[in-house]
Amino acid sequence: MTIKQLSIFIENKGGTLIKVLDLLSKTGIQIIASTVADTKDYGIYRVLCNNAAQAYLILKEEGINVQLSDVFALSIDDQPGRATEVIKEISAAGVNILYLYSFLWQGKGVLVFRADQSEKAKEAMLNKLTFLTEDNFRA
Repeated sequence: MTIKQLSIFIENKGGTLIKVLDLLSKTGIQIIASTVADTKDYGIYRVLCNNAAQAYLILKEEGINVQLSDVFALSIDDQPGRATEVIKEISAAGVNILYLYSFLWQGKGVLVFRADQSEKAKEAMLNKLTFLTEDNFRA
C-alpha cells in the first residue's frame, strides 16, 4: 500500500543537485515527481522514480546521503476540491500528514504523503481510493 521514496540530502551549493540528476539520468532512472525542502545549509530532495531500490544503490555508491522511506501515493480524480476531501478524510481518522506533494499522472491527480500513523491512514483510505505502487510508474 505504500511506495518507496528517495530522500536525498544535498548541500545548498551550486552543482550538488546537478550531480544527483546526472547520476540518475545516466543510469536510466526516470524521475516521476520530486520536491525540494530546504534549510540554510542543506536541502532534502524527495523523489519518486521508476526504480527506487536501484537509484538508492547508485547514489549510495557515490557517497551521497540518501534514505529510502515508505510514503502513500493515492490516485484521485483530477477535479477541484478532490484533494481537500481526501485530506479531510485522513484528518478525520486522527492522522496527521507530515508532508505532502502532488502531481498529475495519466489524467489523474496523485497525492504523495507521509503520515504520523501509517496504519490508520491506510485503513481510512483502504476501500475509497487507489493506492499506487512503484509498478504503476515503470515503463
